[in-house]
Amino acid sequence: MGDRRAAAKRLQNMLKEEQEKSSAYYNCGLIDNDLFHWRVMIIGQPGTLYADGFFPAELTFPDDFPMSPPKMKFTCPMWHPNIGKDGTVCISILHPPGNDEYDYEKASERWLPIHTLESIIISVISMLEDPNPESPLNIEANRDYLQNRAEYNRKVRRTGGR
Repeated sequence: MGDRRAAAKRLQNMLKEEQEKSSAYYNCGLIDNDLFHWRVMIIGQPGTLYADGFFPAELTFPDDFPMSPPKMKFTCPMWHPNIGKDGTVCISILHPPGNDEYDYEKASERWLPIHTLESIIISVISMLEDPNPESPLNIEANRDYLQNRAEYNRKVRRTGGR
């Protein structure tokens, strides 16, 4: 129970920090007043495939946060090599800490307890614009990204609330 209490305190502090600042990239809040379940709205930036879009996602934090990373899932349709068809986000920063059993990622690229909500969201925004085709979760989107960029771009522009 101590882990969950410590996690709740850290999440409460994170929420307070988020409420005190404003971001042009995202906004966030709790789902059903649950500190362990957050709603995030990523705002598509001008000059990108995501411009003028709003991309809702949910973050679910584990009981031992920040020792373990949250899970992130978009709740709107997304077309991206590193986002599953169910919205699950696959990015190194959200992978458990330590060494990668497949030697694909360095330990420094994976989750560290010092990460903040902002560092997570900025990493995801960066991933949206710069997919990692070597580690796809959505094979069809990856194929479009690598072999038919015009089709990929068209499908991406149809995502999000525009």
